[in-house]
Order: sequence, then structure tokens, then C-alpha cells
Amino acid sequence: MMKLICYPLWVIYRVWFYVLVGLCTFILSPFLVVSILKVSWYPYFFRLARLWSKCILIGMGWHWQITWEQSLEKGQSYVFVANHTSMTDIMFMFIAIKHHPFVFVGKKELARIPLFGFFYKRTSILVDRSNIQSRKEVFRAAQERIQRGLSICIFPEGGVPDESIVLDRFKVGAFKLSVEHQLPLVPMTFFDNKKRFSYTFFSGGPGQMRAKVHRFLNPERYNLDGLKQMSDTTHNLILTALQETP
Repeated sequence: MMKLICYPLWVIYRVWFYVLVGLCTFILSPFLVVSILKVSWYPYFFRLARLWSKCILIGMGWHWQITWEQSLEKGQSYVFVANHTSMTDIMFMFIAIKHHPFVFVGKKELARIPLFGFFYKRTSILVDRSNIQSRKEVFRAAQERIQRGLSICIFPEGGVPDESIVLDRFKVGAFKLSVEHQLPLVPMTFFDNKKRFSYTFFSGGPGQMRAKVHRFLNPERYNLDGLKQMSDTTHNLILTALQETP
């Protein structure tokens, strides 16, 4: 009976999310377009993306708490990785990282989303995981961004896994970037994004979104032969946090 009462509310809540995303993107689009006219202007786009994210999260009734075990250093580029459970992960990542502009490495299919896709494909590094050449191109494109002082963000699960899976297996791309470019790897755990807005239509709601930024992994301790070890260490770190935190 309770679920029958909640179904209409869930429908309204879901529809409001897409309306809010479209509205925020439309309102900010003139400024966003200007910010992507020059490659050197990406930090301005990043600030606007953070504003866009805040408007959506607050508009959905979400508030956040982020715990840091180690601080980021000014002028240092990083590779950020986190578990992937929700469409809100992109927005929450923008919220979590304030002063270190980063670019996402993500699947090319997202570029098909109206309006959002226009900015996504011009500011992110797109990858076709079924194409070997596309995967190789990611490393060249990432190197260009890193040389401009930007950081890289990857969800190493490669997509959003089935909701029954706490944490899927990791692909090695993020760890290879970290080692090849000697960038500290920053593992992050998102605890509540699945609860707040999963891919199950009749679910979600307002509330707190928590994240934990773990101690960084030093790429000097690994090499290309040790990518699996680096991946497993990160996977265990995030999985343990998910299992131990209610």
C-alpha cells in the first residue's frame, strides 16, 4: 500500500530531475558555449560545471558531506577514480573537487544526450571501449590535458553495473594513466548516490550524499607490470569502505 502511494511521487521526482538538468543546462548554455571556445578557457568551463552541478543537487533536495584523508596540492595534476552507481556521479564529482579542474574519460554514447551531449563531447575524452584504436587515442588525448595542467577523472568500472553488484571489477586504464604520467591516484568512495538516484525508476529521494577521499596511491611504487596490483589495491579500498559504512 505504501509503495502504491509512493509511485506517483517517484514519477514526479524523476521527471523533475530531467527537467532540472535541462533547465540548468539551457540557462547556463550561453556562458558554457563561450567557455569552450578556447582550449585555455577550460578552467572557466569547470567553474560553470560546478555551478551547474550545485544547482541540480540542491534542486533535488540533496546535501553533501565529503571527508578527506589527504589534501590535494596546488598545481599538481591527479587521476581521480570513484565507484559508479548513478547519473549523479558526474555532478557529485564536480562538487567534490574544487580547485583542480579535471576532464572526464567516458563512453562516447553519452554524447548522444540532447544538449548535455553537446558540451560533454567537447570537454571530455570520449572512448569506444569496443575499439582498440579509440582506447589508444585516450592516452594521447589525456597527455594533452595533463600538459595543460589539468587532471583526469575516470570511473574504472567502465560503466554503471547492475544494482545488485556492490563494486564491479576495474579496468586498468586509469591506473595506466597514473603510472605512465606519474600522477598520484586519488581513490574516492561515493556512498549514497545509488540510494538517492539509481537507474531503477521507482526509487530515490532527497537526503545526504556522502563521499570519502582516501589516501592517494603513489605511482612511483608501481610500474606497468604492477597495474593489476594498483587496481586491486584501489578496488579493495573502495569496497571495504562501502561494506563498512551504513
